[in-house]
Amino acid sequence: MMYSSEPREKLLLADYFWKLGYKQEVPGRRLVFSVQYFLVYSSAKMMSIACKRSLVLVAFGFAVAPFCSAGNVMRGAKANHRAGDTPAIAEYFGTKSRYEEVNPHLIDDALAVNESLLKLPYNDCVPVHLTAVIRHGTRYPTAKNIKKLHQLHKVVLEKAQDLGEGWLDEIKNRWKMDYTDDIDGNIAEKGREDHRNLAVRLAKTFPSLFTADNFRQDRMQFITSTKPRCEDSAKAFIQGLVMHHWELKGPLDVEKHLQRNDNLMRFFEHCRRFVVDVEENKTALKEVDLFKTKAEMKTVLEKVASRLHTAYSDLTPDLIEAAFYLCSYEFAIKTVNSPWCNLFDEEDAKVLEYGNDLKQYWKRTYGHEINQKSSCPLFHDLFERLDKAAEDSKKFATVEKPVTIQVGHAETLLPLLSLMGFFKDEVPLTSDNFAQQQNRTFRSSQIVPYASNLVFVLHRCRDSHRVQLLLNEKPLPFPSSSDPAPEYHSLRDLYGELLEGCDARRECELPNHNLSNAEL
Repeated sequence: MMYSSEPREKLLLADYFWKLGYKQEVPGRRLVFSVQYFLVYSSAKMMSIACKRSLVLVAFGFAVAPFCSAGNVMRGAKANHRAGDTPAIAEYFGTKSRYEEVNPHLIDDALAVNESLLKLPYNDCVPVHLTAVIRHGTRYPTAKNIKKLHQLHKVVLEKAQDLGEGWLDEIKNRWKMDYTDDIDGNIAEKGREDHRNLAVRLAKTFPSLFTADNFRQDRMQFITSTKPRCEDSAKAFIQGLVMHHWELKGPLDVEKHLQRNDNLMRFFEHCRRFVVDVEENKTALKEVDLFKTKAEMKTVLEKVASRLHTAYSDLTPDLIEAAFYLCSYEFAIKTVNSPWCNLFDEEDAKVLEYGNDLKQYWKRTYGHEINQKSSCPLFHDLFERLDKAAEDSKKFATVEKPVTIQVGHAETLLPLLSLMGFFKDEVPLTSDNFAQQQNRTFRSSQIVPYASNLVFVLHRCRDSHRVQLLLNEKPLPFPSSSDPAPEYHSLRDLYGELLEGCDARRECELPNHNLSNAEL
């Protein structure tokens, strides 16, 4: 089957690098959402693939990027790993966490699906529509963060005293700073792998929806934000379906299948009230700034200064955060336990995770009401799709668009989840209650790692339609409901106030007196 005049060589090259895969590591993870996975850690003979660091052209218009990996994540294959290669603090990386940290079973088999976990207790139901909102895959740091990484590296090279610690000698003499401005937030090859694998797993879970015929007939939609990391993730998702699930032959014009829509996937940029009251408001994140002055953060600074054998005054909370995320980048992107990880113990990581959660709470979720309301366009879009699918299913027994894949950001998912009432703690997160919030439900590490996904599945049952909700491929109960798939009319009743209201134009407009002359 032919899709375009794209050279066959590109398709084969992409397939080659897909099959090489990436080495996967074993994390020690606590599991969430009351889902227990029983993992058997076994040693495996390591496969090695020697390769020179080279630039390769990845298929379908993906960016030119360095690629050199070991291991194998081919269909059904178990990934090779060593437990010691996982940083002890890996579960605290917040929005910079690997997807495998919330789904550890994928370390042993990147395409594994727990069908029993997802099976509904209703025997007469069949899925007729799926809409997924997915965060982009693993990415490189942004230019803003890269600047901080270089500042940190300079301080350590010039100020830290090596008194015989091997890890510090490695940082000062052998570790290379290869994060440069030109990789500003771009997708990493691991990020493409995240989406290729996710596509295959979703297709295995819902085979009646993810069919080659639906794809050929343009009955599947792929919507993305205009950020390259999202576009590349969406392309990788399609590649995973076409090349590795359906194994279709012939060149593929991925570009023609993409729809770019920042009004949906980057709604926060189009909400003037959010931009002015939160994004550009220096006091909106005061709790985040205050936490940097608290005893918990000062203790972390003191401990890191001691480990570096440098003066406390040489470090700042921003540099400490940069070091913490440098550990996370090295692990997520390169699958290595970086020497930078030795700067922190578990207690330090909990403090830094909380600082990141404070930022997400006050900038993207429950801290300010407009954070949630900014997602009204996406909320209405989701229910319009469900409405249309339910109506199609009733009238015609088939659905015009069985699958919609929407690729955005953590900043896309978090406001939507909070608008719908998920992960809301009784006591707000503040700079003063770190100790009291150790068992909080709002943990960005668990909610929005790289490639996190919120999946709505509409099922046609004997007497009604039901909606199943999955977060990161695990059941997520709707607020005030224990039903794993409530009837659709009940779900619409639950969100009736938002469906009738939640007008983005009204919520996001600003009174004229709040606008500067330049904005009028």
